[in-house]
Amino acid sequence: MSVTGPAGFRAAGVAAGIKAAGARDLALVVNDGPQQSAAGVFTTNKVKAAPVLWSQQVLQERTLRAIVLNSGCANACTGPGGFQDTHATAEKVADVLGVGAIEVAVCSTGLIGERLPMDALLPGVDAAAKALDTGEQPGLDAATAVLTTDSKAKQAHRAHSGGWSIGGFAKGAGMLAPNMATMLSVITTDVAISGADLDQALRAATRVTFDRLDVDGGTSTNDTVLVMASGASGVEASPEEFTALLTEVCQDLVRQLQDDAEGATKTIDVIVRGAASEADAVTIGRIVAEDNLVGTAMFGSDPNWGRIAMALGRADAEIDVDRVAIATNGVTLYADGATARDRSEADLSGRHIEIVIDLHLGSHAATILTTDLSHDYVEENSAYSS
Repeated sequence: MSVTGPAGFRAAGVAAGIKAAGARDLALVVNDGPQQSAAGVFTTNKVKAAPVLWSQQVLQERTLRAIVLNSGCANACTGPGGFQDTHATAEKVADVLGVGAIEVAVCSTGLIGERLPMDALLPGVDAAAKALDTGEQPGLDAATAVLTTDSKAKQAHRAHSGGWSIGGFAKGAGMLAPNMATMLSVITTDVAISGADLDQALRAATRVTFDRLDVDGGTSTNDTVLVMASGASGVEASPEEFTALLTEVCQDLVRQLQDDAEGATKTIDVIVRGAASEADAVTIGRIVAEDNLVGTAMFGSDPNWGRIAMALGRADAEIDVDRVAIATNGVTLYADGATARDRSEADLSGRHIEIVIDLHLGSHAATILTTDLSHDYVEENSAYSS
């Protein structure tokens, strides 16, 4: 179960003809209430796609009845016409559901710079609306319809013992470097919660989950994470309990995104400890995660701690080189300003790698999730538009 796990939600995913190959490419998620609380976080890239601009506007009311998503076209950098296409999409969904366009968020993903094929998209909305009541695996169909270079759908669901739950799906395999999130994600819950409280919980959860995934340094133009609450369980959870479970669902989705990143042969956790501030820990972790030389070393299973030291030394953060310790997969290779053990003692041959950087300057920590830089990543991204 994913977005249809919590009570009060329906979903569908159909092939509208946006993708030439005929795969599912349009998803619809509907909140049947009785509440329609909603919140969202979006890309911080200054180049924002039309659906991001639209959804940011409608989320000011913190209310949503539906979310429509398409893959195969990002509708980014498409000017006023692209925004009109997004508006027309929301109006079409509103018409078939009998709601207002201001209650419909729109998400798009795919190639930047091309207009949406509205002659395919609008009939696709009709098809998705009909499929809301007929799909055997509606959550999976919706999660599949948003995929681009992903190899598989990514879903998560958690049930609370108090009688409410949270579910969601996400897509994303490339252009993964968040200043919010770096993909499309829809999360649902049947807990009774206000839009303001939902917004606060979402921001707290994404700060330590989606914001900590950094595969390639590219912040997408279309990044969006949306959460809708139906209140169908009739349960009012405490803010602490709700935020904790929401964070758990987000973390599950983020781990799936990390594992399915383009060309990844290794999943890497860059753990920074002993920092003077959390901001310093995040900054150092991110700069190591984004470094191409570190990424290629990890691809080759090479415990070359010198590349890690070089990368962290470039960070705009407080560092004392004589106090830093660097370990890979449990073996401390560098400490107190010099080599600690021979690098051959660290085994990086497995799928997962942990890089632990201890600054010994304070009590703050952060973990950045990333992957290696492989031949397949280069090949896939060199031919994306063709």
